[in-house]
Amino acid sequence: MTPATEHALPALEVEGLAFAYPDGSEALTGIDLRVAAGERVAVLGPNGAGKTTLALHLNGIHRAARGRITVAGATLEDRTLPELRRRVGLVFQDPDDQLFMPTVREDVAFGPANLGLRGDDLHHRVAYALAAVGCEALAERAPHHLSGGERRRVAIATVLAMEPDLLVLDEPTSNLDPASRRELVTVLRSLAVTQLVVTHDLPLVLELCPRTVVIDGGRVVADGDTSALLADTELLAAHRLELPFGMDPATVRGLPPPR
Repeated sequence: MTPATEHALPALEVEGLAFAYPDGSEALTGIDLRVAAGERVAVLGPNGAGKTTLALHLNGIHRAARGRITVAGATLEDRTLPELRRRVGLVFQDPDDQLFMPTVREDVAFGPANLGLRGDDLHHRVAYALAAVGCEALAERAPHHLSGGERRRVAIATVLAMEPDLLVLDEPTSNLDPASRRELVTVLRSLAVTQLVVTHDLPLVLELCPRTVVIDGGRVVADGDTSALLADTELLAAHRLELPFGMDPATVRGLPPPR
């Protein structure tokens, strides 16, 4: 973290967040998390740990039983919900959940147009978002004719077009081939926006996120330097996480943080 970001408003503050499903099962039991502006932070944990539930709280899809969420200084509540949904860009695991218009251009324009952007302002916003993910040439294509990697990047563009303060990505590399995965990592590294990356892809975490948070049982159980956490074999085993076959924990520790 640079001296400039230390004194800036945090991109995200989560305090004491708790949530239970209607059957009474507790998904979050008191999450505390602070993410500085410009950080890329990974969220790891076993299935059922509460990772996606946390992500769905950040723009109000789920509403907490107790606790507080603040994004760039604005606290999530009924009156601020529309603004918080603009500030928090949630990219779902399946891009088909976000792409529904006849062309890529129309999909990327949909959000800003609903905010009232028109004419040149809307055109420039769409062009910026497509350029940010390297998809300018796809503007007139039908989303369902794109490859999986292209659809994933276009889904990110639909969120970037809203100019969010925080980009939340749920399993961004799932079902991508190696080349598409590499293209996606390159795009995510190039974006200046703060990122929270929910994933099981530990090599992605090493490549992309200097900091990692581990969630289990609906609470944060570890938070720190990515290479140090992923080299901690006892921590990984305790929370059902594993490095890929052939990746030596000794080589993970001390790796330089991602740029």
